[in-house]
Amino acid sequence: MQKICLITTGGTIASRRDEKTGHVVAAVSGSELRATLHDPLAGIELKVEEFCNVGSFAFDLPLAFVLATRINERLNEPDCDGVVVTHGTDTMEESAYMADLLVRSDKPVVFTGAQRAADQPDTDGPRNIADSVRLAASPAAHGLGAMICFEQEFHAARDATKTHTSRVDTFTSGEHGKLGEVDAGQVFVHRKPTLRRNYAPSAIDANVELIKLVIGSTDGYIRYAADNGSNAIILEGFGIGNATPAVTEAAAEIIKRGIPIIITSRCPKGRVKPVYGNGGGKDLFAAGAIFAGDLSGPKARVLVSVLLGQGWGIDRMRTEIEFLGG
Repeated sequence: MQKICLITTGGTIASRRDEKTGHVVAAVSGSELRATLHDPLAGIELKVEEFCNVGSFAFDLPLAFVLATRINERLNEPDCDGVVVTHGTDTMEESAYMADLLVRSDKPVVFTGAQRAADQPDTDGPRNIADSVRLAASPAAHGLGAMICFEQEFHAARDATKTHTSRVDTFTSGEHGKLGEVDAGQVFVHRKPTLRRNYAPSAIDANVELIKLVIGSTDGYIRYAADNGSNAIILEGFGIGNATPAVTEAAAEIIKRGIPIIITSRCPKGRVKPVYGNGGGKDLFAAGAIFAGDLSGPKARVLVSVLLGQGWGIDRMRTEIEFLGG
């Protein structure tokens, strides 16, 4: 019999409407979630642990780090064959990627949740949990890293992103595609992720800001971040990795102060490269900015928080980010 730990953290999957206020809030316990499952999960023993009960919009990087640490502890137990984490969808992709970077076991780690609250008649939570448990219990899922399982599909934590505010098939993997699917309780793996590393920092550095550039962006935000405690800055730039001339000039000055600047794109597909001059990506690269391939801004921020937590400098960080960026 496979033994799976279900770690609950709240989110829509554990939420119901408060009759007094009309607010939808996380209020369903882990044991209640377990009781909603229609699938008997034959051959699988499910142990529930309530980690927290909050909306994922209230998560932060330190909490995601503690969650990943707890997952590691669970997987180290001989009577645990895999872990399923229920989590709100707003920041699930970031917590899942944190786990992917920090979990040292080859045992499966599966994040899931719901787009419809637990008290809605057509809630998607129970079937997502059941599929995720079956995925975590499958030998085929070993070595795939942390995953997100939603609507019968599962995705690599590095690639998965939330693409729709309310539809139940919100998670996709862009150009990389899903890892596989859970069909009528059976697990089918279509590909295996290759852009993975594992780290063991004693802490992370959450002082990493993400700034999205728009037409005419000034240097105000990036300078403010550098002057007010940011130890690294992620720029979600234009296209293939460009910034406004004002931001590029400020970035060059900030890099000289020893603060890493990491370039990603606000485009949902494609990778960044230093191509354009006159204040564009070529000038950012010449100034020492790190180009993060096709990592999204939020994923790059998670990665950088981990690398800073290991005490790495810009040059070593550059090697890691360029590899994981693909």
